[in-house]
Amino acid sequence: QVQLVESGGGLVQAGGSRGLSCAASGRTFSNYVMGWFRQAPGKEREFVAAVTRGGGSTDYADSVKGRFTISRDNAKNTVYLQMNSLKPEDTAVYYCAAGVPRYLWPLPHMPTDYAYWGRGTQVTVSS
Repeated sequence: QVQLVESGGGLVQAGGSRGLSCAASGRTFSNYVMGWFRQAPGKEREFVAAVTRGGGSTDYADSVKGRFTISRDNAKNTVYLQMNSLKPEDTAVYYCAAGVPRYLWPLPHMPTDYAYWGRGTQVTVSS
């Protein structure tokens, strides 16, 4: 069982940066692939980034590649999303998610591939 709490959302100007954190409960955090998703008003929840259990490999949506960085610190039970060069179209509620506690490759992109979810944090990018 994993409980997730996102933090770090807020208002940022276009071109700026913002860092998100996701704090996870449980002693088995390192067993889970972790992902970030986002959902804008009127749109479906979409994949943003994912990281392997040990943090050695990552995957990104094309829309954020080169701008966002996902990482994790298993000793702190935390996953991060560093967002740079933000655009107004990045405005969304950002969700942290944990997958299944086993080896999983390729990294999943579908929301249904993730078992546990935080409640989200709002990121608003102004022009």
